[in-house]
Amino acid sequence: MPGILVIDDERSIRNTLKDVLEYEKYEVSLAEDGASGIDMFTQGSFDVVLCDIKMAKMDGIEVLQKLQEVSSDVPVIMISGHGNIDTAVDSIKKGAFDFLEKPLDLNRLLITIRNALERGSLISQTKVLKKQVSKKFEIIGNSPAIRVVKEMIDRVAPTEARVLITGANGTGKELVAHQIHEKSNRARGPFVEVNCAAIPSELIESELFGHEKGSFTSAIKQRIGKFEQATGGTIFLDEVGDMSLAAQAKVLRALQENKITRVGSDKDIHVDVRVIAATNKNIRDEIDRNAFREDLYHRLSVILIHVPTLNERSEDIPILADYFNTLICNEYGMGKKKIKPDAITELQKIKWTGNIREFRNVLERLIILCPEEIIGRDVITYAHPVSGFNEI
Repeated sequence: MPGILVIDDERSIRNTLKDVLEYEKYEVSLAEDGASGIDMFTQGSFDVVLCDIKMAKMDGIEVLQKLQEVSSDVPVIMISGHGNIDTAVDSIKKGAFDFLEKPLDLNRLLITIRNALERGSLISQTKVLKKQVSKKFEIIGNSPAIRVVKEMIDRVAPTEARVLITGANGTGKELVAHQIHEKSNRARGPFVEVNCAAIPSELIESELFGHEKGSFTSAIKQRIGKFEQATGGTIFLDEVGDMSLAAQAKVLRALQENKITRVGSDKDIHVDVRVIAATNKNIRDEIDRNAFREDLYHRLSVILIHVPTLNERSEDIPILADYFNTLICNEYGMGKKKIKPDAITELQKIKWTGNIREFRNVLERLIILCPEEIIGRDVITYAHPVSGFNEI
């Protein structure tokens, strides 16, 4: 049953609202002034607050601000018998969900409460989803090598510095980029990812900077590029070492001037983005063979973070095995498998050329094929598909 707190210094109003709302199956608490309303709000749990504006001891706008400090997620509906446009606008600016005039139209009141409850529910769901997304990009491990990476993320994230993440395929460079974004001052903004290796060189400029209608044969309408989409947030240029030299030149200009130009246009567009890039290539080697611009490298690599291979942090394998065991079993709706110590030992002996990505696949295979527990012999049998399937 949703809980509603009514703060009003008129007893008749409080009692009337209590009768109406309880009839509508709401649980109602009453406060006779602002101070007691704030105390009740702090100590209790409410889904919506109705607060009068003109009260003797404490003005409703001041109460609203105090409630916002305690929790900005609970919708507050302001009510007043002395309403005007300026009062309504002021209350909305200060965080009120809505403003209603006395005498109250009960139908409008009930609709407003219903809308406020729906918004509160959406906020709660959004928080849960954000936690799930954040957990999805969690960096698992406590080895010295991975602790260095985590410490770098914590130090770099609050700044605006550009970051170049290096490391082999499957090491988790994308996780590092997400963590930097989530811990930055841009966390509320978009995180826009571009896989530079997956986009044909003739389309990369359109993908990054957008294009105008008719700028080339298939440009049947205007397109907003990834840099514009990321304004106020972060753009992640994955596999930046595969970007064409022409696109590199335009990215360099965007970094230097915070401006981009859509394909087929001569109009400059201001962009406010933080750039994080990643590559599995040795950029110095790419520079030596004239495949990557040295000036762009220096622009991108204000901070360098190298992600170690799984072989370089094999002491993390027990933690990773437990993490993926829980995650995969939950995905399949099955009970968590027991992984025996000799299985962990065998997993630590493997040379992981595919790193975390390969490790997860092997764990998934073991979880599917092993009935109740995973032992060392299972790892030897199933870690490599060819040997495993020959014995089935």
